[in-house]
Amino acid sequence: MPERRNRSADAPHDDLVDHLVRSTPLQRGEAARVVLDVLAYFDETTEEFVRRRHRELQSQGLRNEEIFERIRHELPHRAVTPPALSARQLRRLVYG
Repeated sequence: MPERRNRSADAPHDDLVDHLVRSTPLQRGEAARVVLDVLAYFDETTEEFVRRRHRELQSQGLRNEEIFERIRHELPHRAVTPPALSARQLRRLVYG
């Protein structure tokens, strides 16, 4: 029987961190930070994204008209966070 790793609730992305450590020169702590940064980026709400991008583009000297046009074109390419699913909905996804 294959050995199973004990996964803690604090490190739910150990497989991804392990992969980064094996496939890049990153140390484990650095890989964990990269994973958390990427997850935080994709967990960003639309409102948070718009505010962040506005600040970034404004700091580059762009004016609001150009900023809002650029953001409008970027929004359709954002990852969408799915809605919270109940246990029943999750079961239906797994078992049909």
